[in-house]
Amino acid sequence: MGGLTTVPGTASVDDVLEVIDRDGGVIVADYLTAEQLAGLEADLMPKLEAKPFGQKKFSGFNTRRMSALFAHSRLMADVVTHPLFLDSARQIIDVPTVYWSGERKMEIRPGIRVGVAQLIQIGPGERAQMLHRDDWSLMWRHPTYGRQARLQVMIAMTEFTEANGGTLVIPGSHRWDDERIPQLSEAISTEMPRGSALLFVGGTYHAGGANTTTDRWRTGLTATLDAANVRQEENMYISLTPEIVASYPEQIQELLGWTFSEANAMGWVEIDGQMASPMELLRRHAAG
Repeated sequence: MGGLTTVPGTASVDDVLEVIDRDGGVIVADYLTAEQLAGLEADLMPKLEAKPFGQKKFSGFNTRRMSALFAHSRLMADVVTHPLFLDSARQIIDVPTVYWSGERKMEIRPGIRVGVAQLIQIGPGERAQMLHRDDWSLMWRHPTYGRQARLQVMIAMTEFTEANGGTLVIPGSHRWDDERIPQLSEAISTEMPRGSALLFVGGTYHAGGANTTTDRWRTGLTATLDAANVRQEENMYISLTPEIVASYPEQIQELLGWTFSEANAMGWVEIDGQMASPMELLRRHAAG
């Protein structure tokens, strides 16, 4: 069985979309620059090493995880706004829906926001995770009829190999219905150098691989861009303070969920008796 398709970091969005449509995932070489990779390592790795190991089979007993990454590194903005990630998500996730409001035909898009961001480190001796789809938490049904709810990135902070637990992926499984059972024999290991990234949709079966080494840790940084009409997996409103969110550019504030869509009335807050955008709360908070 061959490996996943790799495209260069200079590839077009259309190149990425073509492979994802066929296989459910694609490896992007040189997703991060050397400077970005070094910066993320400096910001995150010392804090990750202080985290406890997991206590459940799914999260792993020799695996560390760290969340609230936007509170720990400003470079997370670069991760989620990478053109091959953000622009691909816009075409895969932000798909319009048509409905009627009285006799008026309306077209609305769900929008996009960050659903979760985590640093995951798989230690020597860790067993493989069970195969799963990451859109299960969104209760997404399959087949999706062209409507995916999630595009995810997994960045290799260390080299990913079959031996150290490189992410397992079943190519083409994003097209399966919900009755088909994934088999480990169908999965292939994601192998990629540091700074490269795996992009895959929420309907693709995958898992953290088994780390069969005795001394090598496999560290990956993952983040999702989800349809804004579903609940965020990570509660950004509690894990990130308004001060932290307000310190980011408006594009990142919106991706973190501080948005209001007048088209479908999702995400509003009452301000001065009116349904308004939570961005106004951020502006007032910043102004004191």
